[in-house]
Amino acid sequence: MARDPVIRVRGLVTRFGAQTIHDGLDLDVERGEVLGVVGGSGTGKSVLMKEILGLIRPAAGAIEMLGRDTGSLDDRERTELQARTGVLFQDGALFSSLTVAENVMVPLKEHTTLPKRLIKEIARVKIAMSGLPPNAGPKYPSELSGGMRKRAGLARALALDPEILFLDEPTAGLDPIGAAAFDELIQNLQRSLGLTVFMVTHDLDSLTSICDRIAVLIDKRIKVATLEEHLKDDHPWIREYFHGPRGRAARRVEA
Repeated sequence: MARDPVIRVRGLVTRFGAQTIHDGLDLDVERGEVLGVVGGSGTGKSVLMKEILGLIRPAAGAIEMLGRDTGSLDDRERTELQARTGVLFQDGALFSSLTVAENVMVPLKEHTTLPKRLIKEIARVKIAMSGLPPNAGPKYPSELSGGMRKRAGLARALALDPEILFLDEPTAGLDPIGAAAFDELIQNLQRSLGLTVFMVTHDLDSLTSICDRIAVLIDKRIKVATLEEHLKDDHPWIREYFHGPRGRAARRVEA
């Protein structure tokens, strides 16, 4: 039985000057799934994510998120919709002048009228949920390792109990042990919180270990399937990506 799509993209066209990145792209993201988004350089993986979030306006097409047409929202409606999502950009994208705890408090202060004491307590809980030690809260981003900054960014993304979590290359720059631990964290959070996860990644280990389906950006459109289905696809780029040495190694590790 098909699950309820929380993101629907129809006929998306993306252009930068004379260059067309997406041309008639359609995509459904189902509630409760972990969707991995992959593609070659220049295929517009992060651009697609930003279009869904409303940070970039496409040249044509329609995007619905959580039942709302994102192209027809006023500022108040867009802010309300954004509060139902969490975003982790590469390297956390933290405010360098704020502590970890203060970074996590930012969306709570922006989108709620909760008392300051409760906001501090929620920040403490979210920091713990992200796998950081309690003493990380008072630290500044410059005092953290790359992996800890990602976890701090994740804590901020979770601050408002989002329904959809967007991740942009979450394991980039991490060593294999750190990347595997982050994958496990995302999987556990998704299961315990019932999140829908939209994850842009190039990490084949992440794709094989935690993704329910994989969306491949190719030929200016998108192919969405399970890993097993992609392995049977005869498109040259898909075959090279999933059947190459790294793809075979990732599947051996998962097995």
